[in-house]
Amino acid sequence: MATFVYEAMNQAGQEVKDEVEAVSNEDALSKIRNLGYFPTRIREKGGKKKAAGGPGAAAKKKKGGGGITIGGVSTKLITQFTRQLSTLQDAGLPILRSLNILQQQQKPGLLKHTLAGVCEDVEGGSTLSEAFAKHPRAFDRLYVNMVAAGETGGVLDVILLRLADFMEKSQRLKRKVIGAMIYPIVVVSFSVLIVSGIMIVVVPKFEEIFRDFDTTLPSVTVLLIDISNWFIKGSPPGWAVILLSPVLFFLFLKLLKQSRGGRYVVDTCVLKIPIMGKILQKTSVARFTRTLGTLVNAGVPILEAINITKETSGNEVFARALGTIHDAIREGDSFANPLRAAKVVDGIVVNMIDVGEETGDLDKMLIKIADNYDEEVETLVAGLVSLIEPIMVVVLGAMVGFIVVALFLPLVSLINSVSSSGA
Repeated sequence: MATFVYEAMNQAGQEVKDEVEAVSNEDALSKIRNLGYFPTRIREKGGKKKAAGGPGAAAKKKKGGGGITIGGVSTKLITQFTRQLSTLQDAGLPILRSLNILQQQQKPGLLKHTLAGVCEDVEGGSTLSEAFAKHPRAFDRLYVNMVAAGETGGVLDVILLRLADFMEKSQRLKRKVIGAMIYPIVVVSFSVLIVSGIMIVVVPKFEEIFRDFDTTLPSVTVLLIDISNWFIKGSPPGWAVILLSPVLFFLFLKLLKQSRGGRYVVDTCVLKIPIMGKILQKTSVARFTRTLGTLVNAGVPILEAINITKETSGNEVFARALGTIHDAIREGDSFANPLRAAKVVDGIVVNMIDVGEETGDLDKMLIKIADNYDEEVETLVAGLVSLIEPIMVVVLGAMVGFIVVALFLPLVSLINSVSSSGA
């Protein structure tokens, strides 16, 4: 039998270093687990150090190489992780053991690699919030500050549960807004493809027929043929213009939003779009009030909470308003007065915040505002979808009617002329 040196964690999450005699590495692991320990490292005495196959070992092994990854961790994965971590903390497990368990069950990817780094940092003496702060692609500033507040107040499990609820509600609202736009985008895309096909394939065939009969064409038919020629022979061709315009417009907006001034212009224009602008405005209000309310409820100082909310608002118009509010509060003013002066929210929101400040329940009032605006967004989205359907039918009907009339009006004239000559 050989002697194996191991490192493990006991039930209290404390590190244990000892030796055990076993016939193999697997036998040593089994004996260590039977002692009630959670092995993280094991090596044969005098031999090369080996990972024990436990989550702690995986964490150290992953550190320094997680492969090439693009983008960040999805909100859905972070939400699931947060809720699971909250459950484990509520059950009384040590934070390091909870992290190791969750890291082990993750599928290979950025989150698994990130949690491996977090485990190693926590094991090295960092707080959980400090470890999270080193991975901004997975845990943003809002998340890190919420966790820090939970650690300070000794209510990490409660804060994690609130974080999970917050992210789920934010994602639900985002999905509803995106879902409302999918239907018209799909219908418009297919309509453009079908009309483009008619312009490129069908109309030229009719043009040849009309040319053979050498007849005077109605103005509506001439217009349709000119559009068809522009689609095919334009410089640049019409099909290329229609295909590339959305891409170029998107890239232009991306470029414009690289600067704060550009973002402000774009966000201001977006908020003025009929119906859709109202939805986005209420979505922004719901987002910033829920974020701020959650932070204040977690015990984050109001000025720090406003700064975090400003950075995560997602809209430069509201970000500037929050910056003004921050400066006003720092100089001794209330929250409601500069918000009223900014004119970015309805009067009811200002009044509710004013009442919340007076009663000392600002966090609860902010959450209530967010809940109310979430409901209003749902109603507006449902109304937008019901409004879009008849508008799309009318527009498509007008396009098809124009093409049919333009193509068949000359044929009717030809038939009448042939009938007259035959009589």
